[in-house]
Amino acid sequence: MYYAVIFTSIRTDNDNGYAEMAEKMETLARLQPGFINVESARNEIGITVSYWESLEAIRNWKTNIDHLVAQEKGRSTWYKNYKVRIAKIEREYDFGF
Repeated sequence: MYYAVIFTSIRTDNDNGYAEMAEKMETLARLQPGFINVESARNEIGITVSYWESLEAIRNWKTNIDHLVAQEKGRSTWYKNYKVRIAKIEREYDFGF
């Protein structure tokens, strides 16, 4: 069992450093204890799913000082709106991976 944080967003029209910050946040998240992986798709609607070992690991990432800066910049500059969902993954399966 593990957890997924699902972040969906609609972007503003300008980049204003978004791509650079997104790359920095992914690199930083990968260094956090409890981080498992991340998948992202950005076009009309941005969807990023990060995977974590525990709710505590998610809370620690949410309060990471660099992540807090990125969150504020997202609210003030990059996003028209966004939604965060946290889900428990009870099983998974795949084909061809």
